Amino acid sequence: MKKIFLLSFIITLLVSCSPDDSQLSFHTEVLPIENVTIPDEFQFGEVYQIGVTYFRPTGCHIFNNFYYDINENERIVAVITTVYDEQDCQTFEPEENEVEVAFNFQVNSFDTYTFKFFQGLDENDNDLYYIIEVPVVE
Repeated sequence: MKKIFLLSFIITLLVSCSPDDSQLSFHTEVLPIENVTIPDEFQFGEVYQIGVTYFRPTGCHIFNNFYYDINENERIVAVITTVYDEQDCQTFEPEENEVEVAFNFQVNSFDTYTFKFFQGLDENDNDLYYIIEVPVVE
């Protein structure tokens, strides 16, 4: 997960180096995943849509992409948003702006997949994950 924050920092650094001040100013931010829609099991060779829900804290937070890290049959997934640095962003309560996004996942192994969905940081700045194991059937 520290890779996510490093990636966000690098993107922010590159964007902020623009000599043209008339361009929009923005940075990226990783938001916790609140809910996951994933099958109970996978069929080898099939493609599945995996849905996640997150809360958009302001109107300036726009879905950018997924952070997706692969380590054998383990996947770390997080939501990356682009945050436009404007003063008049509408602020939302969590229940007011729930966003659902999805990605496609192709099953290429017969081993069980472990998904770790980023859910924020604890009081010691350690990553918190919602962990789901999905077996593959023939």
